[in-house]
Amino acid sequence: MTKKLMLGLGGTVDYEIRWDSAVLESLVAQYSVTAAELDARLPITSERDLLVALLAFVRDGVGGERFVASSDIVEQFAARFSTEITLGGTCVRAAIAMEALNIPATVHLVSIDDNVRRLLPESTRYISSAQEDSLDPHLIVQFGEGASVVAGDIAIRSPHPNRVIFTNDPPNRELRLSDELGAELSNTDVFMFSGFNVIQEPGVLTQRLTSIRRHMNHLPDSAIVFYEDAGYHVPELSIRVRDALIDIIDVYSMNEDEMQAYLGRRVELLDAHQLHLDLVQLHALIPARVLVVHTKYWSIALGDRPHNYAHALRGGVVMASTRYVYGDGFTAADYARVEAFPTSTAGTAVALELAATFGASAVTVPGLQLDTLTPTTIGLGDTFVGGFVAALAR
Repeated sequence: MTKKLMLGLGGTVDYEIRWDSAVLESLVAQYSVTAAELDARLPITSERDLLVALLAFVRDGVGGERFVASSDIVEQFAARFSTEITLGGTCVRAAIAMEALNIPATVHLVSIDDNVRRLLPESTRYISSAQEDSLDPHLIVQFGEGASVVAGDIAIRSPHPNRVIFTNDPPNRELRLSDELGAELSNTDVFMFSGFNVIQEPGVLTQRLTSIRRHMNHLPDSAIVFYEDAGYHVPELSIRVRDALIDIIDVYSMNEDEMQAYLGRRVELLDAHQLHLDLVQLHALIPARVLVVHTKYWSIALGDRPHNYAHALRGGVVMASTRYVYGDGFTAADYARVEAFPTSTAGTAVALELAATFGASAVTVPGLQLDTLTPTTIGLGDTFVGGFVAALAR
């Protein structure tokens, strides 16, 4: 019997710009930006601020998501580059990834326009809380390892490939839920949701948390509830979400960026001894039934009977790896090819050590050996979620 998969809570229209060092170097000169100013946490109220923050991310080779004061800033910056319009949001990218394996899903949207209607897979049903069309694009800047900017006293070269998201999206910031959601959940087998990270007003968050719990009361007792964490625009609100929902979440998932945000420090992803201590501390902060952390080197599930999710972890790793190598539009054949890739040496070593240390309380899957000159770093976490849910469905 086909399982019903419900994915929420909001999708986006993304402007994916093509990396161009020359354009960035010209902007550095135009705005007289200096190396001492580079700061990824700078409030973004202008195009100059966006440039300063972006260069800090590139310098450190890390990804993140930042709020900008106006969508006009996104439009202004994107207009300087070659830009592709795509769909984003965890639920939508996960559904797109699953569609490649012919696994249909229903998504909950909070905004809609002709881009969404045109680009959403035909097999993907949707419900929406939107009362009218709107467009508030997310700017996504993808950079490869070695991406460089040399201008003035700035000379940076990214040590790792990654991506940064800049957004001002009122519908997702409001995250209004459709009145249809409860009825849709009444016969759902897997409910994956994300999106509270964009809310900035505590009062709005309280209302949405109350509303989501009310809708989730309709879920069958057998349903699996999967929550994907994300970079919170107001970091302190993440704890409120944890406290409000952790009792009704089966799998609480995040990537290394969110893990580092909770721990308040950089995590060394290849130091198995320190990772064990970090993961124990993280699970104490987020005492989920099953806590999942997915990274480029390894993915782990720890908690209550984590081995029930070993196949789903593997599915997430393979799906994200397939997107990394083949980008948008990958196929089931691409997935099958990547599924046969060997595991990475570094990831395997860490996974084995973590497995030995945690024992039956965790299951760890190493990353794959991925060799490509044109990696896709956009949407890998979302695609991991799609692979995880697809494995649960299969």
